[in-house]
Amino acid sequence: MAQNAEEHILRAVGILEEQVDAQLKKFENMDEDDFHAIQKKRLEDLKKGHKLRKEWMELGHGEYSEVANEREFFDECKKSKNVVCHFYRESTFRCKIVDKHFQILAPKHLEAKFIKLNVEKCPFLVERLNIRILPTIYVAVNNKSVCHIRGFTELGNTDEFSTEMLEWRLGQTKVINYDGEMPIAGPGGPSRNKINVIKSTKTIRQNSDEESDEEDDW
Repeated sequence: MAQNAEEHILRAVGILEEQVDAQLKKFENMDEDDFHAIQKKRLEDLKKGHKLRKEWMELGHGEYSEVANEREFFDECKKSKNVVCHFYRESTFRCKIVDKHFQILAPKHLEAKFIKLNVEKCPFLVERLNIRILPTIYVAVNNKSVCHIRGFTELGNTDEFSTEMLEWRLGQTKVINYDGEMPIAGPGGPSRNKINVIKSTKTIRQNSDEESDEEDDW
């Protein structure tokens, strides 16, 4: 077994060396025009990224803010393609845990708009989105509903879950740009088969029906 493992390692190293050699050869064969083309594309990408970041900032991305009512919620969903909304109640102490993590994630991930809405001010949404557990995190990607994260079951089933765990979970929905591995959780932590992502073709509209998951009381 040790010999087989060594052979596999040597084979993998050989493949990597071949890939590096091929890349080096590619660069060696480039002329000045090729390098100028690469530089031009890089500059264009930087300009596009800067423009996009500016647009996000103008829409209020980068801050974790509260919307006052359902109308403001729909307005935010119309303006921003990617929205993460924390449905909360002031008297529910676990909602303050989500607040803490969102305050860290909002400035880190400008590609999504992080907002919160008091469930006592949005009876229509509570009914339409089947909100039965608090806190509930609602995720929309490209103006489509994709999932609800209800409570902390998918985040390690503990109040002590890390910001990285929530970041990873949101990354699975593609609402934020995150390709890292799932952080290590304690016993009873989340497993990949518990991820609840809805493949939806429904655009967020004030009068449209939304998908709903299994009901739980809160």
